[in-house]
Amino acid sequence: MKVGYFDSYDYHTPVNDYPSLRDRLIYNSRLYFTLKYAGVVLSTRSQALRKEYDTKAWSDSSFEIFKFIEKAGGKFHITGMENIVKPKGPLLFISNHMSTLETMIMPCLVAPHRESTFVVKESLVQHPLFRDVMKSRNPIVVGRTDPRKDFEAVMNGGMELFSKGISLIIFPQSTRSLEFKPEEFNSLGVKLAKKAGVEVVPVAIRTDFWGNGKTVKELGPIDAGKPIHFRFGEPFFVTGNGKSENQKIIGFIQQSLKEWQ
Repeated sequence: MKVGYFDSYDYHTPVNDYPSLRDRLIYNSRLYFTLKYAGVVLSTRSQALRKEYDTKAWSDSSFEIFKFIEKAGGKFHITGMENIVKPKGPLLFISNHMSTLETMIMPCLVAPHRESTFVVKESLVQHPLFRDVMKSRNPIVVGRTDPRKDFEAVMNGGMELFSKGISLIIFPQSTRSLEFKPEEFNSLGVKLAKKAGVEVVPVAIRTDFWGNGKTVKELGPIDAGKPIHFRFGEPFFVTGNGKSENQKIIGFIQQSLKEWQ
């Protein structure tokens, strides 16, 4: 059974795909990783400028990053992809946020099955390298400085996207963090799902394989000793005021991170 780029709903980097000593010396380096990543970024930027960066190109470039992460020593463990494929109608994916990796990899997991986009920070759509690519995906843009304005942008933008059958990926934490702090996990996504009447798919990730850079966050160090985890939970509708559902997502993430320690 083919599931997008994968052969089943769960994927684990095969043991025989782990790099040899020779490959580790060549590929498992920050220089190799940075050069490969920069190459993809520049290529996708050119496609976006030519108005050729559609959903397939987006997911293809994401999978290209996926493959060179594996070549650089990254070991993926992805479960629950049936919860991306099987539900009807648009979905709201709500995830913790640890590094650049999840924003680069989520498209090759989600986009082959449903039109989708992100809620992103304004700084990303102004970044000289990522601006054109991000704009081509028509994301919802938030400034992270005015909560009321961000709330309106997500609510209005989300309702419009869902009406067109487009799914949405949101990271309720205000910024990337290696430590998951429930108090920083806002309920904005749950409120949107409630208003729109769409199902929520909770997502737990561990992506500290890819660290944050000191000068450019997206060009941080890599650590092949840290496995990469994505877990997609069962979808559900939000009822009541959403407090219990938001806590359910938090619990799903906490339990997953505990298992992956």
